[in-house]
Amino acid sequence: MKTFYKTIILSDIHLGIRNSRVKEVVDFLSNHKCDTLILNGDIIDGWQLKKSGEWKKKHTSFFRIIMKYMHKYNTKVIYLRGNHDDFLDEILPFSFGQFVIKRHHILQSGSKKYYVVHGDIFDTVTTKLKWLAKLGDVGYTFLLWLNRYYNHYRTKRGLPYYSLSQVVKAKVKSAVSFISDYEEQLCAVAKANQCDGVICGHIHQAADKMMNNIHYLNSGDWVETMSAIVETKEGEWKIIYYNDWLKETQTELTTTILQPGQYAEPFHSNLTPELV
Repeated sequence: MKTFYKTIILSDIHLGIRNSRVKEVVDFLSNHKCDTLILNGDIIDGWQLKKSGEWKKKHTSFFRIIMKYMHKYNTKVIYLRGNHDDFLDEILPFSFGQFVIKRHHILQSGSKKYYVVHGDIFDTVTTKLKWLAKLGDVGYTFLLWLNRYYNHYRTKRGLPYYSLSQVVKAKVKSAVSFISDYEEQLCAVAKANQCDGVICGHIHQAADKMMNNIHYLNSGDWVETMSAIVETKEGEWKIIYYNDWLKETQTELTTTILQPGQYAEPFHSNLTPELV
C-alpha cells in the first residue's frame, strides 16, 4: 500500500556524483504517491557531469519513476532550477503537460502560501563568485569521499553513521553564520512576496521551524541526510528521513498480527522498485 501525500518535495539529489543516494530516493518514491511533486533544485549535478561524472542506468531509473507519477497518478511535477543544474537556464521557463521547469513557485497550502525556491540566488558565493563555489564543491566532494571510507570502518565495528561534513558545518563559525543569514534572507523574501512560509534546499540542512512569523522549511538532501518534505491530506508539513521511514516500515511489517495460515510478505527495501 503506497502512502499518499498532497505534496512531496525533494532537493539536492545530485544525480551524477558518486555519493548520490539514487536507489534510496527511488525506493522512497516507489512507496509513495502525491498530487504534486516538487524537485527543488540540484537534482542533476551538471557541474560534476561536465567535469568527471557519469550518467548511469540508476540515474535514468529516477526519471522513469517521475514519468510513472505523471502517467499513473496524474501528478503535477515542478522542477525548480538549482545552481548545480544551472544548464536549465537555456530553456527556462518550460512546460509540457504535467511537467514544468521554472525558477521558483508559489504553493497554496490550505489558506497559506509558500514561496518555493532552491535558494542559491540568495547565496552570494554561488551567484557572484562561481569559481569559489566550485572550489568549495571540491572540498565537499573530498569530505564525502573521506566520509565513505570512515563510515565503512565504523559499520564493520557496529557503530552508527557519522557525517563529517555535518560536523564541519556545525563547528565552523563562518558556516554557522552563513546558514543563519541564509535562513533569515529567505524568510524576508517570503514575507516580501506576501507568503506565510518558504521552502528551500541548497545548504543540505533539513529544517522545519518558525522564524519571524514565517514558516521555514528545508528539504535537506539525498547525498547524506536522505530527507523529504511532505504535506499531509490535512495540510500539515513534516520532514521524513529515509532511514527512519525504512525502520518504521519494516517494524510495522514484522509486528503485523497474521491470521492462522497467513504469511507475511517480505519488505524489499529499494533495490528493485517497480518502475513500469
